[in-house]
Amino acid sequence: MPAARGVPRQAQAPGLVRTYVPEGPLELGLVLGPLRRGPGDPTFRAMPDGSVWRAALTPAGPGTLRVAAAGGAVRGEAWGPGAEWLLERLPGLLGADDDPAVFAPRHRVVARAWHRRPGLRLTRTGLVLESLIPSILEQKVTTDEAYRAWRLLVRKFGEPAPGPAAGGRLWVMPAPRTWALIPSWEWHRAGVDNKRASTILRAVRVAGRMEEAVRMPPAQAQARLELVPGVGPWTSAEVVQRSHGAADAVTVGDLHLPGIVGWALAGDRDADDDAMLELLEPYAGQRHRAARLILLSGTVPARRAPRMPRGDIGRL
Repeated sequence: MPAARGVPRQAQAPGLVRTYVPEGPLELGLVLGPLRRGPGDPTFRAMPDGSVWRAALTPAGPGTLRVAAAGGAVRGEAWGPGAEWLLERLPGLLGADDDPAVFAPRHRVVARAWHRRPGLRLTRTGLVLESLIPSILEQKVTTDEAYRAWRLLVRKFGEPAPGPAAGGRLWVMPAPRTWALIPSWEWHRAGVDNKRASTILRAVRVAGRMEEAVRMPPAQAQARLELVPGVGPWTSAEVVQRSHGAADAVTVGDLHLPGIVGWALAGDRDADDDAMLELLEPYAGQRHRAARLILLSGTVPARRAPRMPRGDIGRL
């Protein structure tokens, strides 16, 4: 039977399917949201029907995953060489390896957020580079600048995601060798300075060693990542939060997080990393979850200083 008029023939091809039934409440947007790098992320799309599409470069090759929840179950459908790999790890992606029951709120603001968002689970992608590269792009710049760079580089050097891929609007990020061959002027056009570009190049040259970190405990994985010059505790924590679902990998070195945590837990908008870690000590083992709940609470100090100045080296 021919494809329906106006609908790409590719969109009619079914993918592999897996159904997963979570043990408790699950909110897809909360669980998978950290994988989205801005509203225009070419590797991620949240649809009006509540489904989430994700394109990934797996060890088996590129793959596309559509996830939709209905009636207490989650249906995953996947396409491409990486389809089986993605479906095999669907429960982990949706937080099956996470155990929120061990979390005990110690502050009212955290308890309220925990009560209001029972569907929060920590995702575990099982992939390192897909979080490492955009995290490096986010070093010392505004999120808008980092998101723009990720969007431009993925669309120019990545490949269209297999399958229907949310109407053909998804892209798989470049392979390590492709990242390594991006010319210097293309980094410049994307607004990426030489320091961040050089860090990415060093990371992709040891891509295999980076991906090995997913089989290590989070602290050891962070140590492995930080062997790459230019990757520090901020970046490594941002990675293992996603690749490992690391409940205790609190982000240090962030411009805003210490003040937000300090304000929410102690009314101290000037808290630094040391003060933040001290305030989060009652949540040892679950500090990242506590920080996420604080962010979800919306309890933030009023802005009193200009935002980080935006620079665009691609227009110089």
